[in-house]
Amino acid sequence: MKLIVGLGNPGKEYADTRHNLGFMVIDTLARMYGVRVEKRLFKALTGTTVMGREKVVLAKPQTYMNLSGQAVGSLVSWYKPDERDILVILDDMDLPRGRLRLKADGGPGGHKGLASVIEVFGTDRFARLRVGIGRPPASTDAAGWVLENFGLIERVHIDTAVKTAAKAVAEFVTGGLDRAMNIYNAPSDEEG
Repeated sequence: MKLIVGLGNPGKEYADTRHNLGFMVIDTLARMYGVRVEKRLFKALTGTTVMGREKVVLAKPQTYMNLSGQAVGSLVSWYKPDERDILVILDDMDLPRGRLRLKADGGPGGHKGLASVIEVFGTDRFARLRVGIGRPPASTDAAGWVLENFGLIERVHIDTAVKTAAKAVAEFVTGGLDRAMNIYNAPSDEEG
């Protein structure tokens, strides 16, 4: 069993904001696999599907971003997945817009939602898929910027990135993290 969690903020006012990329990927996966992510379980909306031969729980925490760990911790206690079977999807300002980065573990990198999950788990040993949103323009408050809707030009890149991220999640489930990283992690600017 795999637990796939997309981080975001609940409510229509946040639906198309930069901070809700995790929810957007979960919604895309739900459409791909014909599942509804609407069952309330603890502090999350969930839906269950099968990818390949693997049972998969898709989840969208309904706490606000900074408290995401409360929902994720409850889901982990309930389903009891192995650490290697958890994938958290989130936005990342340190990646260029649309770039994906799958990792097996690591710190929060300034992301408050991921920090909350790590705090509740007591470990950072779970996979995460970061989806790049790029940096805000100079003199723009980052906290407010992530809660703004995407601009029209951004939206084209983000729509493509969300679809690609959904495929990366499916590869994580069916082929494993290493294979998904080899396929979907673009080389960094230093690597060429």
